Amino acid sequence: MVAWRIAEVRAYVIETPGVGGNYAARAPGHWIVDARQANPMSIYPNRTDLRTGGGDAAAGILVEIEGADGTVGIATGSGGIAACAIIEQGLAGLLVGADPRDTAKAWDQMYRTSLPYGRKGVALMAISAVDLALWDLLGRLRGEPVYRLAGGATRDRIAVYGTGPDPTVHQRLGFFGAKVPFPYGPSDGREGLAANVRAIAAHRQAVGSDYPLMVDCFMALDVPYALEFARKVEPYGLYWIEEALHPDDWEGYRHLKAAAPWVRWVTGEHEYTRWGFRNLVQHRAIDIIQPDLMWCGGFTEALRIAALASAFDVTVVPHAGGVYSYHFAMTQPTVPFVEYCNTSPKGDAIPSVFGAMFEGEPLASDGTITLSDAPGWGLTLKRDAVTLRRFAA
Repeated sequence: MVAWRIAEVRAYVIETPGVGGNYAARAPGHWIVDARQANPMSIYPNRTDLRTGGGDAAAGILVEIEGADGTVGIATGSGGIAACAIIEQGLAGLLVGADPRDTAKAWDQMYRTSLPYGRKGVALMAISAVDLALWDLLGRLRGEPVYRLAGGATRDRIAVYGTGPDPTVHQRLGFFGAKVPFPYGPSDGREGLAANVRAIAAHRQAVGSDYPLMVDCFMALDVPYALEFARKVEPYGLYWIEEALHPDDWEGYRHLKAAAPWVRWVTGEHEYTRWGFRNLVQHRAIDIIQPDLMWCGGFTEALRIAALASAFDVTVVPHAGGVYSYHFAMTQPTVPFVEYCNTSPKGDAIPSVFGAMFEGEPLASDGTITLSDAPGWGLTLKRDAVTLRRFAA
């Protein structure tokens, strides 16, 4: 049937601040920008201002895939102009004329064609956004939500933990747990390490002894620093320490897991594809992996990553991802909860993860998410709420 053909693929850079898949790009005064957060540059004095996705290089993008009957699948992601160029000048040529039901074939061809220039990073961000839009198109054509297309629901509601500057906000709202930033990096020396420990002690006192409390180190540390920090905060019962090391140091993670088993070690938001996660999983180097569906290869690849992890009894908790992560978790009985990245300016409200650009984005109520039966991802683009600039192919 002609309906089962892709007619056009379009990629746009999102120019409106504070909306779309690049939820880290915020105006000054927003907690994501202003909160002190250690990062990979924190080994250098006065180089502590790095933000994931900051600037045009990884700006938010929107992808539209139009079927022959005029149905349009949409998805947001990141990667900026570079991702849009990859999509319009490379990936679109593989998809136009193809059957949108062939998601596995589409993914494999997109990945293989990108091998010469990008097996991680922006190339996979581009593939992820296209894959997510393809699943949305397929859901709209079939009249079903994405999770129904990928195995159906494994539960009625999905538990959520919150990420923000004040864990008591998410505790009051019934979230499973809360994750806070890791303030100081190695260049801050012994005083910075002591301040990090004091910060955890203060958060633990604020939420009480039993509430799950996590900390995000954002690839800032090395093995000795991470291990010393873990020992000093052991009395405060952290639920996990996230992304302590850079993504390629899976041997370092294995050492941390063996040397400090009283805390969970988690990572994966900056890892890509099932091959990127293989060492972490097969060598049991980590307690929990965190694929980001807008980066790791999209919904198609996240399902494969989950299958790999389940064979080794490694827990999967997707990183952020909003509605994409919710649909993914709904299909996976071994995903215990998902992340809600608090995008309100002060981290004290519960707005849509992607801002005002969509209608239909599900929000947490009493600390859980419920998905509707709306087709695809259930999102409707509000074009009057966002400025889009199409990449000039």
